[in-house]
Amino acid sequence: NLDQARAIVELCRRKSLTAAVNFQLRWAPYVLAARDLIARGAIGDIHDIEVRVTVYTPWHLWTFLESSPRVEILYHSVHYIDLIRWFLGEPRRVHALSVKHPETARLHSTRSNIALDFGPFTRANIQTNHGHKFGLKHQESYIKWEGTRGAIKATLGLLKNYPKGESDTLEICTLEGAGQAPAEPPWRNVPFRGSWFPHAFIGSMSSLQRFVAGESAELPTRVEDALRTMAVVEACYTDSERGGTAVDGV
Repeated sequence: NLDQARAIVELCRRKSLTAAVNFQLRWAPYVLAARDLIARGAIGDIHDIEVRVTVYTPWHLWTFLESSPRVEILYHSVHYIDLIRWFLGEPRRVHALSVKHPETARLHSTRSNIALDFGPFTRANIQTNHGHKFGLKHQESYIKWEGTRGAIKATLGLLKNYPKGESDTLEICTLEGAGQAPAEPPWRNVPFRGSWFPHAFIGSMSSLQRFVAGESAELPTRVEDALRTMAVVEACYTDSERGGTAVDGV
């Protein structure tokens, strides 16, 4: 929880440790490719990020989770929260609901809806359902960025048909002129190499090593930055536990 995260950061400061957290999705090859395209203005100003995961996750592979008071957001959606922070900065507030699944009743929660508030012109949503056991046809696992001049969609193949996985993809659609969409704007594939595992892990680990070696002036997932991600996670659980706004009787 957030108190434990604060204690870790304080311990690192007290011992003068150079420390980072393995928020490795930032270094997934398709995310790096998307970030490069966005930085070069390929789709204009970002105003929408959507993460949707509808898969069957074999939770029985991680039996320790049965004793955890928190599951989905803390162990999975935390990576999407961190990723959205990396692209959009700090959200002003969150709206969240995380619920259990009847077939994994011993786990705390395995399905979540999260909306991060970045103001009146930006939408940032995370929707996860890890209990979709109805075959591959309608499984989904993607990150989508929409901007004023185009959109990018990354398919996270690893999460589908887990742990075997499916292919990753990255596509881009760009609009001509002043954001005017043709009848059917074309999408094209963006080439990249590698996948979430192991290449994203290599990225996060090498980031720390290069910083310590003096080869890089930045440490993107330093513990102080990770603490901000954990603050958003805590806010999500707080909002979920509050239960939202009750609907008045008619």
